[in-house]
Amino acid sequence: MEWTRLRVLTLEPGETYGFACGDAEWIVLPLSGGCEVRCRGAAPDPAHRTPAGLKERDSAPDPVAGQDDGRGRPNPAPPAFEARVRAEPGSGPHVFALRGRNGVFGGPTDFAYVPRDSYVEVTSAGGGRYALAGAQCATRLPARYGPAEAVPVELRGAGPCSRQVNNFAAAGPAGFACDRLIAVEVLTPGGNWSSYPPHKHDEHHPGEESRLEEIYYYEIAPHGDTPGYGYQRVTPSPAGKTDILAEVRTGDAVLIPDGWHGPSMAAPGHDMYYLNVMAGPGGAGPREWLIRDHPDHGWIRRSWEGQAVDPRLPFPRAGAEDHR
Repeated sequence: MEWTRLRVLTLEPGETYGFACGDAEWIVLPLSGGCEVRCRGAAPDPAHRTPAGLKERDSAPDPVAGQDDGRGRPNPAPPAFEARVRAEPGSGPHVFALRGRNGVFGGPTDFAYVPRDSYVEVTSAGGGRYALAGAQCATRLPARYGPAEAVPVELRGAGPCSRQVNNFAAAGPAGFACDRLIAVEVLTPGGNWSSYPPHKHDEHHPGEESRLEEIYYYEIAPHGDTPGYGYQRVTPSPAGKTDILAEVRTGDAVLIPDGWHGPSMAAPGHDMYYLNVMAGPGGAGPREWLIRDHPDHGWIRRSWEGQAVDPRLPFPRAGAEDHR
């Protein structure tokens, strides 16, 4: 992928992962557990890149095939994002303490934004899983903290196409400021079709469609001891030949350089989570998210007008078991 980046870390208690941001901006997003994020201006001298106790691991996922769509039912606008930065006396790095969460179905999480040309260390006191969502960019923005309570939560679709979107780094003037990175979380109740109708964003058409690559990263809730699964479909578009029908399980990722993508199908009894990471070369604006529905399936949106949103939304559900 040319513009998008994704790494998924599993850290043991007390373990630290360090990385140089290079030419990309990144968001550190807890999937389970909390962590501390330290960001300093540039990568240290290569001879000292891995100090004692620091482990460098890159768990960039293998390709498979996915994204979200739609113009649904947004909830009232939450409080504006705020920047919370604490500088360590004398040393100068920004330090962010992320509370995190028990798991991806436990509600939005706080997160940290770290800019290009920085060096970052992620330390987990109690252990956990963390997504590093990134995008190649040109502008170096300040390091910042994103509080969980300011993440806009949106319910899209209706009936069996209902899903929830945590718009923690969505495009738009009211969203969390990034240069090119667009990232959201989508949660779909078991048995529902998400990322539907099929849509694309692989060509630049001013005011109609923006050119964006996309990565989907999945976690699927188990049923007791039975692991969960789902399916992802991508079909060729005029801009490319991507053609995939993939079974997806926890830890899988789908890379979408082009194509009509959707649906993301959650097997009955297995709630589906996916993290969408998008970026592209930009057009009139580098963070436009403009999609084009598949002409054969876009009509489904009109059918939602008379249907209720799935009552199993939003997550977390009262009394629901903790999917971890």
